[in-house]
Amino acid sequence: MLNLDKQESEFLNRAIKHWQDNNLVDADTAEKLRSSYEVKGFDWMRLAKYSFWIALVCGFIAVGSLIIDDSVIRWLKRLYYTPDVVIAILAGILAVALFYFGRRWEKKYPEKVFSNEAIIFSGVLSTACCIAYLGKTFDNGSGHYSLLFLLSVFVYGVLAYRMESRLIWLFALVSLGSWFGTESGYQTHWADYFLGMNYPLRFVLFGLVCLAAIYLLKNRKWFALFWEITYIVGLLYLFVSLWLLSIFGNLGNIDSWWHIKQISLFYWGIITAVVAGGFLLLGLKTKDVIAREFGITFLLIFIYTKYFEYFWEHTNKALFFAILGASFWLIGRKAEKIWNFRSAHG
Repeated sequence: MLNLDKQESEFLNRAIKHWQDNNLVDADTAEKLRSSYEVKGFDWMRLAKYSFWIALVCGFIAVGSLIIDDSVIRWLKRLYYTPDVVIAILAGILAVALFYFGRRWEKKYPEKVFSNEAIIFSGVLSTACCIAYLGKTFDNGSGHYSLLFLLSVFVYGVLAYRMESRLIWLFALVSLGSWFGTESGYQTHWADYFLGMNYPLRFVLFGLVCLAAIYLLKNRKWFALFWEITYIVGLLYLFVSLWLLSIFGNLGNIDSWWHIKQISLFYWGIITAVVAGGFLLLGLKTKDVIAREFGITFLLIFIYTKYFEYFWEHTNKALFFAILGASFWLIGRKAEKIWNFRSAHG
């Protein structure tokens, strides 16, 4: 018997009633369908997920609390003189152990999704520590630490592929973006522009390249497991960068931004709105849920960002929030109508 939450069961009840009212199923079949599932009393899976993440956070807090203890501080001062290569080796051994036991637990207890992910996440952190201290070991003073992020991309990529882990693949994608940002900064000696682009504009280009690569790799068998999360991260890189670009334009530093009028950057806002609208239409046309959701979400974020930019200082605050509240009420009403229409028509 299926164990569904209340919202899912209500949806199925409406669907079965619709089929029965339109003579698509008879009364006996409808009753059999209704008796094939039940409403679960509590979402234990969600509790498990949040509990494991809270446990990890509490663990980090506990470590932080230990660090401020006087006796621990004295011990850490002695550890300070431990060679970086020794710390790197110890962190590497710990990472290997965590990944090994995490993999064994995944095979032995596949139902323990969140506890397995917590072990893998700890392994990822240990790997990051290992790479960081390897970087300190071989540091020659050049400041070219973007190479560490590049190394992380390959390490996490191989681990994700071998362990079939979307979580590790996510860290590979984050490391890839970190490498691009730090490498472009290093190549210009941390100047404001790289090939005439500030950081938001660089990451717009980076996001577009990611999406192009995702499109080319879409039908590759090995990429199937990672396609969705890569698509989401690529869109995040693109849309967050476009949103920042609509606020700051292609200005290299915050001082330049303070001395211009926001209206002078309107064309970046138009570009952002056009791209968001384009993804919304593409999602609707191709039934691409991810593109559709990103398009509508960032279109709304853009509209409200511009509303705050242009009207916050020049509008009475009571009127400002009244308009803001009315707009959200209208959006809620429209969303409710769409939901009801889709529910009524299957």
